[in-house]
Amino acid sequence: MEKKLLVRLQRAEDILEIQNLFNRYAQYLDNGQFDLYAALFSHDGEVKLGPMGRATGPEAIEALMTRHLAADVGKSYHIISNPVIQLDGDIATSTVMWTVILRTEDDNPIISMIGHHRDQLVRENGKWAFKKRSGFVDIPKQLKP
Repeated sequence: MEKKLLVRLQRAEDILEIQNLFNRYAQYLDNGQFDLYAALFSHDGEVKLGPMGRATGPEAIEALMTRHLAADVGKSYHIISNPVIQLDGDIATSTVMWTVILRTEDDNPIISMIGHHRDQLVRENGKWAFKKRSGFVDIPKQLKP
């Protein structure tokens, strides 16, 4: 009985840590903390973000995000929702939805894009990290508020 309880507890802790990884992803992205953003990936982690491009390894990921998003810090906000996580020991897969909210010139929010990520995750050095994160735009047209 005790072993089953420990397994269940570890599973719950893993799911919470992975959900926190998703939240930090959005926070660091929106705050322009691209170094912290890149540190969420494993040493050989890969990001594939459609027209923005792809990069492998934290250094290249930081450079990609800085190149494409540094000028827009403070103008967009990411909402991460609906996580579905499948655990298998020290690896996991997941999908999450994302919504980008833009700040208009008159300081009103508008929905810019809605999409999803498909992830491969790995526990590296005792912490969960993105091994591979692929982003997909599901609704490319701007939605009116």
